[in-house]
Amino acid sequence: MSAQTAAPPAQQSSSAELSHGQIMTILAGLMMGMFLAALDQTIVSTAIRTIGDDLHGLSAQAWVTTAYLITSTIATPLYGKLSDIFGRRGFYLFAIVIFVIGSLACSFANSMYMLAAFRAIQGIGAGGLMSLALAIIGDILPPRERAKYQGYFLAVFATSSVLGPVIGGFFAEQGHILGLTGWRWVFLINVPIGIVAFLVVARTLHLEHTRQDHRIDYWGAVALTVGLVPLLTVAEQGRTWGWGSGKSIACFAIGILGLIAFVLAEAKMKDEALIPLRIFRHRAVTVTVVASVIIGMAMFGAMMMLPLYMQIVHNASPMKSGLMMLPLVAGMMTASITAGQLTARTGRVREFPIIGTAIVTVGMFLLHTISADTPLWQVMVFMAIVGIGLGNCMQALTLIVQNAVSPREIGMATSSATFFRQIGGTVGVAIFLSMLFSTVGGNIKTNLTDEAKTPAFQQALKSGLADKELMKDEHAYGILQSLANPKSGGGALNNVSEDSSVIARLPKAVAHPFEAGFAQSMDHVFLLASGIALLGFITLLFLPKIELRKQSAMAAAAAQDKSNAALAADGGAARRADAAADGGVVAGSTPADELIADGAALSGTDADVTEVETAPRAATDSSTQAQPAAGASAGSARGRQSARDETHDDVSDAVAAAIARVEARKHGEQVDHSVARHASHDE
Repeated sequence: MSAQTAAPPAQQSSSAELSHGQIMTILAGLMMGMFLAALDQTIVSTAIRTIGDDLHGLSAQAWVTTAYLITSTIATPLYGKLSDIFGRRGFYLFAIVIFVIGSLACSFANSMYMLAAFRAIQGIGAGGLMSLALAIIGDILPPRERAKYQGYFLAVFATSSVLGPVIGGFFAEQGHILGLTGWRWVFLINVPIGIVAFLVVARTLHLEHTRQDHRIDYWGAVALTVGLVPLLTVAEQGRTWGWGSGKSIACFAIGILGLIAFVLAEAKMKDEALIPLRIFRHRAVTVTVVASVIIGMAMFGAMMMLPLYMQIVHNASPMKSGLMMLPLVAGMMTASITAGQLTARTGRVREFPIIGTAIVTVGMFLLHTISADTPLWQVMVFMAIVGIGLGNCMQALTLIVQNAVSPREIGMATSSATFFRQIGGTVGVAIFLSMLFSTVGGNIKTNLTDEAKTPAFQQALKSGLADKELMKDEHAYGILQSLANPKSGGGALNNVSEDSSVIARLPKAVAHPFEAGFAQSMDHVFLLASGIALLGFITLLFLPKIELRKQSAMAAAAAQDKSNAALAADGGAARRADAAADGGVVAGSTPADELIADGAALSGTDADVTEVETAPRAATDSSTQAQPAAGASAGSARGRQSARDETHDDVSDAVAAAIARVEARKHGEQVDHSVARHASHDE
């Protein structure tokens, strides 16, 4: 009888999983949104030098990048938490709309600082495009099955990686298109793509969601903003202000106070916080978060430096420099596909980020050895090594965090992982670019001093001064005049950091010291990135053993709802019967309810053991409350004996239900708790 009754819940649980067709329909909408964000990143990174040169502010490009990363970073945990409460569809559509509005505004910027402000608006939308897409994937696909669909998302990134440089380079190299400067179409192209993405998502993305009754952590969001903005600002401007200046100290102080206020706000909000502090009790989450920050620094720093190296040192056009990034992308795709397939087959995920960070460390160190004279094929090999390392890390770290939390907190967990990775990326980009531009001037002067004495340099300088074509180029010819007569002033040399494109217009022997100076500064950046990646490798060695679930978050949440409903009905009937027998009302919750509350935030083997150990204690505590009432009602030894019997029954029921749930988890199924309780009574 019991076996026949237990079958329907298993069928209901399995029916909560989506079919392949339903999954593909949803993925179509997600891929459009992810394509929008991924394409924008590759287009802008390819064209940023041309944009900086045209707006006379190449050295201010850190503001453009940092502003985007700051807002997207702050918005990410907000999207995750709010989508857990209200559902993901509306917030995903909102993110697309904001991103399109920001893109349209960027196309009309007339200074680098105005562009940075509009990129900040773009970042608000971008914060939801990536994190919510990954959260929705976690909703509909079990961790182990996600690898089967990973190819579709890799195709999106691969397509954007190929099209982005081509489109960005094409627009950057055009003087005017339809009356607008060519690079402005880098942002305008997002508008039609965004409209199509909005329509596709609105039509295809329909997921069941039960709204949760939670407060919104406004104070946490404000404190997080107050903490991050000044710290990231001083990271970019510290070299200009001076690290010990009043402005820098004020930013450090305000930022630290903001972060302290954020932690206090999260502690007060508990489970309703943007990032609940209890998730850090899981060693897997803590280690993964720290590693995400470290890997984010190395990854974003490398992806920002490499296009600059190609354009400045190898005189590549924006389009060509983007295509030169293909070895990095190919390495990421190959490693990610391989790691995903192995994860799906074996359920093992811990080893991949450890191996990945080790490979990234080696790749970054190899990039540290390149110079202005390094063959291009050698640089591309080193880039592919870095890509292989990153491909082993990206998917695995997200899976680990999603697997460690309750199915109803997938949005919070995914956005938190993305948030901390972006924190690392934001800090990395600001520090690396500041390091680059603070050292490049000295390196150029050193190389000029060494090479100015060579016959090749002197002959090239003399020929350049006599070149009538160069005389028409005021900027390039001014540099030659400054080199020929250093005592007249070196103001023209300082303009190289504002418009690096002039290097390509100088005679080869004269340009070489500038190229070598930039290459040496980039070498320092890659060496620092290698050290950071090594720290990430050491951190990931502390990851515990991880078992991936075989059930999607959506199916698990649906099964949990049904189980809770059955427990509530069963417990309510029992308490009503007890109250009628005792002539009073039994306070408190049922042992099973207490078990669910105690075990909701736990996962894996530790959670299973804790649940079984907690079951007798929870049942005993609940039944102890009934003993005085039962004794007073009976007023005899018979009443006390009845209370002891009820205690024994409750303990047995709770233990049996807990053991049944442990066994069900091992087989990826949900067991009806009420059936388990009746089965224990029969025994």
